[in-house]
Amino acid sequence: MKAIVKETPAPGLTLREVDVRQPGPGEILVKVRAASICGTDLHIWRWDHWAAGRLRPPVITGHEFAGVVEAVGPGVTTPRVGDHVSLESHVVCHTCYPCRTGKGHICQNTRILGVDIDGGFAEYATVPAENAWVNPPDLPWEIAAVLEPFGNAVHTVYSGVGVEGRTVLVTGAGPIGLMAIAVARASGATLVVATDLQPYRLEFARRMGADRVVNVREEDPLQVVRELTGGRGVEVLLEFSGNERAIHQGLQALSPGGEARILGIPSDPIRFDLAGELVMRGITAVGIAGRRLYETWYQGSGLIYSGRVDLEPLVTHRFAMQDYAEAFELLERGEGVKAVLFPGS
Repeated sequence: MKAIVKETPAPGLTLREVDVRQPGPGEILVKVRAASICGTDLHIWRWDHWAAGRLRPPVITGHEFAGVVEAVGPGVTTPRVGDHVSLESHVVCHTCYPCRTGKGHICQNTRILGVDIDGGFAEYATVPAENAWVNPPDLPWEIAAVLEPFGNAVHTVYSGVGVEGRTVLVTGAGPIGLMAIAVARASGATLVVATDLQPYRLEFARRMGADRVVNVREEDPLQVVRELTGGRGVEVLLEFSGNERAIHQGLQALSPGGEARILGIPSDPIRFDLAGELVMRGITAVGIAGRRLYETWYQGSGLIYSGRVDLEPLVTHRFAMQDYAEAFELLERGEGVKAVLFPGS
């Protein structure tokens, strides 16, 4: 089969022929129908500091994908051959303390498809059966492929007290931030403000339901938030940028007693005023890692299946798998939101 492989510790990826691994006990073989490129894949493509410290080539990349179950290994009763599935990318151990106390999303021994073990940028992928999420057969493949990152957005919005009837600031209008805007709007937020540097992304933020967008190069987001909330600040911060300045602005934009839900990861450690930004203002800050297994999948798929959230506008580009380099280069230039690869097309 053809697969996109990180062959050596250097920039770039390679499309080459590899053997199909038949499923062992507890595994399934998936014929991949669509695979989406995410920020992690761009790190691997660039071979930056994070990638060099994490990957051990060779490895088939890609962790946002969907397909049809082609075969099942011994002991597998679900899913069944022919099922349409999306894949959870975190392969957990089930034996560490977080796993055994219902927090598998922060498993201490997590292995990630396409990073630590072979992933889905390929014509076929062999994965644990428990990582398969069965979809209705009429769900478009490109939407099924992005249910995994959509789960990050759902987890962020639904952590802590709900957003219904509350004011929300979304810092960072990348793919997951844009998804979070749609989730917050569908879940009853009364005001959604989105910040970013790129007009392209901010236009998508409007399309996904933001009431007000702020280009931080042109406006002060704190001033905008205060004007919109009568000086109180927003009740919920959803942070996706990983940018130090944006994180400070987001915390400062919160009303006393507000909640910060932080998914964005800074490239380097940052400094902040623990007393002034958090303690003395009674701010609750929550770190968001992946998706709650599998609570978030039920929540997210329900939003998609019911039509309350439509992710179709975010799939801006579609490519045959052999044109992967063009897709990566487009995203590097910031000219797309989600680019989806289609093996065999």
